[in-house]
Amino acid sequence: MIKSLEKASDFLFRNATYVIFACVLLYYGLQAPSFLSVESLSNIVKQASFIGIAAIGMTFVLLTAGIDLSVGAVMFLAPLIAGYAMRDLGVPVPVGLLVAVLTGVLLGAINAILIVRLKVVPFITTLATLFLFRGFGTWLTSSQQFDFPEEIRRFGLSTVLGVPTPLIVFAIVALAAHVVLAHTAFGRQVYAFGNSPEGARKAGLSAEWIQARVFIICSACAALSGFMLIAQIGRLDVAFGEGSEFDVIAAAVLGGASLFGGIGSAFGAVVGATLIQTVKLGLVFTGVNLYLQPIMLGLIIFVAVLVDGVREKRLLALLKRTIRPV
Repeated sequence: MIKSLEKASDFLFRNATYVIFACVLLYYGLQAPSFLSVESLSNIVKQASFIGIAAIGMTFVLLTAGIDLSVGAVMFLAPLIAGYAMRDLGVPVPVGLLVAVLTGVLLGAINAILIVRLKVVPFITTLATLFLFRGFGTWLTSSQQFDFPEEIRRFGLSTVLGVPTPLIVFAIVALAAHVVLAHTAFGRQVYAFGNSPEGARKAGLSAEWIQARVFIICSACAALSGFMLIAQIGRLDVAFGEGSEFDVIAAAVLGGASLFGGIGSAFGAVVGATLIQTVKLGLVFTGVNLYLQPIMLGLIIFVAVLVDGVREKRLLALLKRTIRPV
C-alpha cells in the first residue's frame, strides 16, 4: 500500500504540469462548454505560441540553473531594429525576421559576455540589461508608437494549408529545440552542466561556452517571439513586451523546467505556455472579475513552483539513499 502511494505521488510530481492542465481544461469545460470548441482551443494554442517560443529559449537557460530577466526587453528591441530595416531600407519581411533574430543573438551575446567573462551573476546581469535594452529602444522611438509596413501584417495573418504561420513557426522551434536537447552532444552537455557544474568541468566540458550559448539561444527565441507577435498587430509602443519575462519564466517552470537546473524539456515549455493561455482565456469565458484574474494565474504558478521545490527535495533525498546518483 505504501509503495503504491509512493509510486502514485512520484507520478504526480513528475507529471504535475499535465495533471494541472487536465484539471484546468475539465473545470473550464464544465463551467463553459463552448470553451472546449475547436475554434476556442485553436485560438488558445495560437496565442500561446508567442510566449511559448520565448519559453523554449528560457528552458535552455533554466536547465543550467540560470535565469534571463531581459527577454521582455529583447522582445521589444529586436523587432524594433528589424522594423527600422524594413521601413527605412525596404528589406522584405523574411529578411526583417532574420534581422530580428540576429539582433537577438547580439543581445544574448552581451548577456553571455557579462556573465561568462566578467562573472556577474545572471540575475543581476539580465536585470541590468533589461533596463539597458528597453531604454535604448525607448530612446530610438522617443517613446512614440512605431508603425511597421503593412507587409508584416499580411505575413502574421497568413496561413499554410490552413495552419496559421505563428503556429508553424512555434512547431518548428519546439521540434528543433527538442532535437537539440534530446539528440545532440550540446543538449547532453546542457543537462550535465545543470545537474552538476563542477562535475561537468571535471569531465572536460567547457562550462563557459555552454552558458554563453544558452543565453544566446534564449535571446534569439525572445527576438523571434517578439517579431511574430508584432506581425499580428503591426505596431509597437513603449510598453510592448513589458512584464513578458514573468510569463515566459512561468511558462517554462509550469512546463517542468526546474529553477535548480538539470530538469526540463522543450515540449514542456510548449505545454506550460499553453496552460497559461488556457487559464487566461478560461477566466474570461467564466466571467471572473478582471482584477481577480492575475491572482488566479499567480496561484497556479505558485503551485507549479511549489511542486518544483518538493520534487527537488525528493530527488535529493533519493540521492542520499543510493550509492550511485539516479
